Amino acid sequence: MKSMYDVAYWFPTEEFATRRERVFEQIGPTACALLQGGGPVRGFEVFRQTNEFFYLCGVETPQAYLLLDGRTHTTALFVPGGNTETLGLDAVYGLDMLEEKLTGITMLYTPYAPPEGRVECRDVLQLYARTVAKDPWDGEVSRGARFRARLNAVLPRAELRDLTPILDALRVIKSPREIELMRYTGKLTGLAVKAALQATAPGLREYQLGAIADGLYRDGGARREGYCAIIASGANIWDGHYNRNDCLLTDGDLVLMDYAPDVCNYTNDIGRMWPVNGTFSAQQRELYGFIVEYHKALLKRLRPGALPREVLAETAEEMRGLLEQTTFSKPIYAEATQKALDFRGHLSHPVGMAVHDVGSYFDVPMQVGLVISIDPMLWVPEEQLYIRVEDTIVITENGCEVLTSHVPFEIAEIEALMKAKVSLVKEP
Repeated sequence: MKSMYDVAYWFPTEEFATRRERVFEQIGPTACALLQGGGPVRGFEVFRQTNEFFYLCGVETPQAYLLLDGRTHTTALFVPGGNTETLGLDAVYGLDMLEEKLTGITMLYTPYAPPEGRVECRDVLQLYARTVAKDPWDGEVSRGARFRARLNAVLPRAELRDLTPILDALRVIKSPREIELMRYTGKLTGLAVKAALQATAPGLREYQLGAIADGLYRDGGARREGYCAIIASGANIWDGHYNRNDCLLTDGDLVLMDYAPDVCNYTNDIGRMWPVNGTFSAQQRELYGFIVEYHKALLKRLRPGALPREVLAETAEEMRGLLEQTTFSKPIYAEATQKALDFRGHLSHPVGMAVHDVGSYFDVPMQVGLVISIDPMLWVPEEQLYIRVEDTIVITENGCEVLTSHVPFEIAEIEALMKAKVSLVKEP
């Protein structure tokens, strides 16, 4: 019986074969492609395969290598000992056979971008690499750089090319099976955030809301979290990627929760805000209510063929009309909402195997199967206020589907949910 913890529960071997076939089409019949999987874990960490490697074969074995040979149109896996599931591959060898199988290759594609592992995405990894490079006392050479140097030594006459752009382009548009899995991760995300919302009360700590989500994620088949949780209350919300999650929830403050699971190397993305005491204040209603309307205005314009920049321009025009009819309690609030109209990041980023997934979508018409984050937001720097509402959506034939719709964002619905609280405070 297949378990949702197993790759085969979500993806048949044909899914990976289709992905590899697209790589073969891109590299041509005279070139090969070689990918290095995740290395051995340090300490007691649970192994999770890197995204690009998993994308092409679904193999979860550490220290694995995958060779796509365009000359013979075959795929071989190389693993320590040579024993693992084939998952529809043509052959499996021990690591000692890899150098021999590379003999005669004249053009070899391999990824140049840093591989995404557990709770990692490329933008964060690239920032890490730049930070390390600036440290004159470090000098760390990445595993990927060592791998490419080894390839140059083994194949001195071969032309080495970057496979990353090919894989990135493939990963932008999700297959029906990927969407089904992300629909499931979206459901888990929504149920967890909804449960945390209903348990919120003054005196709890931020991490206790995260603990509720962790339990639901694991019960639902997730191995771990998809990314580091943002559970920020009060002034902590101003830090867009706050992750200490250890402060007390205080009456009168808002909570921002941004957290999703990792199920079979796929995650989701969400951002929800709610009042610790269960009722939005008048000023919170002004700013949060504006972003809610912005969110809805964006959602109704998302459709195949639409250009993201046009969606943003049309939405900003609608919101400009709303602002002309709105009176804010403070001039700085009116100024903050006006500035939000020009912000490009309301259509935020692709979502998939990484929360900030790879690939480019902003400058081309949206296609069916595109999965992105919708994240309208505003800032009031004078009071260090930050407001946002985020969902993950997939473009469909008729518009879009919200994958994280299981927890509401409307003010009245949030307040109604919070009246039906689930208490985490134990009676003495």
